[in-house]
Amino acid sequence: MTKLLAKLPFGPWRDAGPIVSVLRLSGVIGQAGAFRQGLTMSSMAGLIERAFAPKGQAAVALVVNSPGGSPVQSALIAKRIRDLATEKKVPVFAFCEDAAASGGYWLACAADEIWADESSILGSIGVVSAGFGAHEFIERYGIERRLYTAGDKKVILDPFSPEREDGVAHLKAIQAEIHDAFKAMVRDRRGARLSGAEEELFSGAFWAGRRALELGLIDGIGDLRSVLRGRFGEKVRLRVVQEDRRWFRRMGFRVDAPVGANTLDNLAAALPAAALSAVEERALWSRYGL
Repeated sequence: MTKLLAKLPFGPWRDAGPIVSVLRLSGVIGQAGAFRQGLTMSSMAGLIERAFAPKGQAAVALVVNSPGGSPVQSALIAKRIRDLATEKKVPVFAFCEDAAASGGYWLACAADEIWADESSILGSIGVVSAGFGAHEFIERYGIERRLYTAGDKKVILDPFSPEREDGVAHLKAIQAEIHDAFKAMVRDRRGARLSGAEEELFSGAFWAGRRALELGLIDGIGDLRSVLRGRFGEKVRLRVVQEDRRWFRRMGFRVDAPVGANTLDNLAAALPAAALSAVEERALWSRYGL
């Protein structure tokens, strides 16, 4: 029977190469607004499951291009990837594009191997919180701040009130906990491959590809197609896992709603938030000169 099957004209199938699923992790991590789909566990769960679904595939490749964002969502997405990689016994490769910085590097660490371009920006293993202080501004224009709380620390970081030392100390303590979790993730995933001093690696600094390789943050310089062909042969097949590209799905519009609700109402409600999210996203990328 085996000899008979071997003679049948199934050449294209018989000679097909190994399959590698390709999953893109691109953009700011966390909720990004109606017009910009951020990377969250809820938005990525189905795609991650699909990436690991094929039986007998050679590997899963992550294409990472992110300046970071929410540490919680970074941890949740990375954990789901690791859980499925262990369950399916499939190796994972990460390929960094413009940036795999902060939470973006957290995602890259979900892979068994990390590859990048010479000009990719990597690292930024730290925690940042940004805000503003406008109490002098509102005083100058005679604006009275009225704020009522139950609990003396409910508004310790209120931007319209003078900065409080206990509020800053509390925030820094939280940042230290998150930073410790980030450092533990990197140590666990990179292990003995890390060659730089921890004071440098975990300072929040970031580097281009060659220096990141010297520090052990990545495993090599290379692109997805070249690396996977070198690893699995010229006939390797890249199976791209894509999201629903219908614009009304991405923007959260209801297909069964009246036209007015879909267009005018939703757009009017979404535009201010979308503008603000665009500014915040631009600021994240600009932090790395991109």
